Amino acid sequence: MPSAYEAFHKAIREIGQLGSIEGLLDWDSETIMPDGGLSARAEQISLIATLAHERRTSPTLGELIEQLDSRVDDPIEQSNVSEARRMYERASRVPAELVTRLSRVSVLAKEAWGKARAGSDFPAFAPHLSELVNIKRHIADLIGYKGERYDALLDEYEPGMTSAQVEEVFTALRGPLCEFVRRLAHAPRKPDSSVLHRNFPRAAQESFARHLAEAIGFDFSRGRLDVSKHPFCGGTGPADVRLTTRYYEDFIAPSVFGVLHEAGHGIYEQGLPEAHMFTPAGQAVSLGIHESQSRLWENFVGRSREFWEGMYGACQRAFPDALGSVSLDAFHGAINTVSPSLIRVEADEVTYNLHIILRFEIERALIGGTLEVRDIPAAWNGKMRELLGVSPPNDAQGCLQDIHWSAGMFGYFPTYALGNLYAAQFFEAALRAIPNLRDELRRGQFAPLLAWLRENIHQHGMRYRAGELVHRVTGAPLTVEPFLRYIRTKFAPIYGLNIT
Repeated sequence: MPSAYEAFHKAIREIGQLGSIEGLLDWDSETIMPDGGLSARAEQISLIATLAHERRTSPTLGELIEQLDSRVDDPIEQSNVSEARRMYERASRVPAELVTRLSRVSVLAKEAWGKARAGSDFPAFAPHLSELVNIKRHIADLIGYKGERYDALLDEYEPGMTSAQVEEVFTALRGPLCEFVRRLAHAPRKPDSSVLHRNFPRAAQESFARHLAEAIGFDFSRGRLDVSKHPFCGGTGPADVRLTTRYYEDFIAPSVFGVLHEAGHGIYEQGLPEAHMFTPAGQAVSLGIHESQSRLWENFVGRSREFWEGMYGACQRAFPDALGSVSLDAFHGAINTVSPSLIRVEADEVTYNLHIILRFEIERALIGGTLEVRDIPAAWNGKMRELLGVSPPNDAQGCLQDIHWSAGMFGYFPTYALGNLYAAQFFEAALRAIPNLRDELRRGQFAPLLAWLRENIHQHGMRYRAGELVHRVTGAPLTVEPFLRYIRTKFAPIYGLNIT
């Protein structure tokens, strides 16, 4: 007869397997599924979501958690039981029929969002979004919260983080960022990004994208790279990690930095402990920590001069007509231009977090009930002017640009900015631990950094909460200072500013 922990382990592993099946269905939907498959796919995903919810809320699982709570000594077992309890308590408060309804509504809402964005028609999407907001408000109330309703949704993506904590961090970030953006706007020197807008044949981009991902450590024997409208990283676990990107023949940046970003996610996935696959111990700490890994490779490494000192020759060979006569200095400046923009996914490192602050403030108000769906466009446009000094000419380039709300993913956006802050703090720690790291990057040697990430972050899975992990790795709690130091030190010389 299996022990209580063995029975518990089998149960949570099956829940993880159902989640991986849903992930594969999502990957297929975004890559190769024909348009006609939407209705059937909505039913399939709804069924998987319902089955997973039934397993998460099983009375048997609840009894096993009660038996094991405080009785397991092994750290891995403790992390599994602790996360299973959190999952069980959240899920058991939400009726199965509501989970099924949310899944079905979100699949149809994503289709409506795509059409509304194409036509810049927010009123066409508004009824779907209103239904999703009402469902998520109801779910948050059922789950419960100590501070405010939004906390219950944020906890799904960044466990342990509260709205008040996010607000405190974003408040510390907001003023210095806005001030630095203003200084850059009046800087004596401005890079020319036009060299990125030349003819870059798709076949050459595909080959170079694979080269980049492989160079920084993505293992293609356990992964693949495909094309989708919106780049993402999916798969079933460390041995099957699936990246996607997109290619524009008149603009090289989206594929280069999209692949570095998604490969960063993929490298984290491939570094998670395979022995604990499908269980919490084998999963990422949080979306913020996951984002830190993608941002670290995309920006802190991939947009650094050191990286391109070692990689630019290969880039010129891949695109001789477009970049053969472009100097390294010109290319490095081009990939580090700062300019307030309308679109989040096209934003530079300095302004990106301002896009996230905007979304956090809007969705927090939506879930809290102080903002209604019909008022989103006006609120959005007002905050764009306030934070970035630009005004969207239409809703497609404004409040309809992101897919997240159509998927019911309220509470997700803050993790992007948290990821940037975690990445800055991790990268400072890596530089302290590997004094010659910048020289290694110049030589195209990424193994030392990857090994440091594997040892300090990846191998731990979900053993530690994000805040605890950051403190263990860096010796300090999360703070905005490393990120602010990074952007000032990096961008001031590019723009000819004197930062004291």
